[in-house]
Amino acid sequence: MHRSLSLVHHEAGLLIRLTLPLLFAQLSQTAMGFVDTVMAGRYAGIDLAAVAVGSSLFFPVFLFLLGLQSAVTPLVAQANGRGDAAAVRRSIRLGVTIGFTAGVLLMPLLWSMRPFMVWMGVSAEVIPITARYLFAISWGLPLGGVFFALKGGGDGLARPRLSMFAGFVGLAVNIVANALFIYGRFGLPELGGVGCGWASALSLLVMPLCLAWLLARSRLAGTGRLFAPPRADAPASSGPSVRGYLRLGLPLGLALFVECSIFALIALFLARLGSTVVAAHQIALNFTSLLYMLPYSLATALTVRTGFAIGRQRVRRLARIVRTGLGLALAGSTLTCLCIVVFREQIAALYTAEPAVRVLAASLLVYAAFFQPVDALQVNCSGILRGCRDTRVPLVLMLVAYWGIGLPLGYGLGMAGLGGMAPGPQGFWIGLIVALAAAAALLGGRVRVTLGRLEEGSGGAVRKGRP
Repeated sequence: MHRSLSLVHHEAGLLIRLTLPLLFAQLSQTAMGFVDTVMAGRYAGIDLAAVAVGSSLFFPVFLFLLGLQSAVTPLVAQANGRGDAAAVRRSIRLGVTIGFTAGVLLMPLLWSMRPFMVWMGVSAEVIPITARYLFAISWGLPLGGVFFALKGGGDGLARPRLSMFAGFVGLAVNIVANALFIYGRFGLPELGGVGCGWASALSLLVMPLCLAWLLARSRLAGTGRLFAPPRADAPASSGPSVRGYLRLGLPLGLALFVECSIFALIALFLARLGSTVVAAHQIALNFTSLLYMLPYSLATALTVRTGFAIGRQRVRRLARIVRTGLGLALAGSTLTCLCIVVFREQIAALYTAEPAVRVLAASLLVYAAFFQPVDALQVNCSGILRGCRDTRVPLVLMLVAYWGIGLPLGYGLGMAGLGGMAPGPQGFWIGLIVALAAAAALLGGRVRVTLGRLEEGSGGAVRKGRP
């Protein structure tokens, strides 16, 4: 009994040491959205609404790119567990190439959103500002894809401090650039909310350059020659193929897109109800996104620990890793739930001085608080499955939970008057809670199935080399 508790304590310590720098790295990136929201809101209410709608359209695309590049982390973690430095290099290089290419291909999608906004009934005064915001921020997509690949490499090698440092550099650039572009300092044009887009694009340019420099100087496995030409005698089978990478990464990208697109659609549905509702919803959603970084960072740590254990052929250790990780997720999310409920009015006041927006945002934060535990469980189950390179079935399960259950219920409650509810954001937040609970249950069941198969095979189900 004592030995068992000691092992759990040891595993919890490893996960926390991985999670903390991952958390700070994620917070630095998410804080850019916080800064954009606050600074646009201080400039003008219409600019805040435009940034809110623009963010709701940009982030599904951005998170698809993040999900696609999330394939690097388990590939590198498993290669590191095997001691295969060549596979580490190839995984990161392939991620950089695919990330840049995908970012370029996704740019025109953001440029063509104006007809979609008209069709969705977004306010006519908001659409022009939003369209210019999307054009500006789209220029950060290609190097954003590069950054996610490099970040996945560092994280997979259990060195998340590198991306943490690069993230804080990017945040500093974002704050300064926002002040310059929004208000037109030092002779620059006064761009308002559109300036947030250009500031974010500039940050996405700086971060991969910083992280590439840090990785090149590190002595981690496979990174010393990361940017050198491949050796002629390098094994052709080291690392993933393009097809294998996409087979792993595309479901991850689509899963994040599926999750985020629901929030985007909700914001667009609510845009019909006026800028006050949109702004209040954006405040609640933005603050919740900040807190989401805690379970997401823990999920990434679980991906690294799970992948490394599989690479070492120590699959019997996985049950302890999973139980410890999910226990930490539930404890942390319960604490954040209580904090949101207690401090909801103060949180809303941080974002806006407009009384109507502040009151509505505070009420929505109560709903946001109660989906924290189920959200933490579902994202960490997803992280475990990602470390096992199980991505296709989880995508189907998330489609069922979000699009088959959550969105129809939210629309029925929030727009169609189901159950006698008046049109408004509250019904959509109820739908989100139900969707996340369903996802947690379905993905939790999948974790049991996947771990059972790995343990039965005593590691034989784990493939080496190409994914």
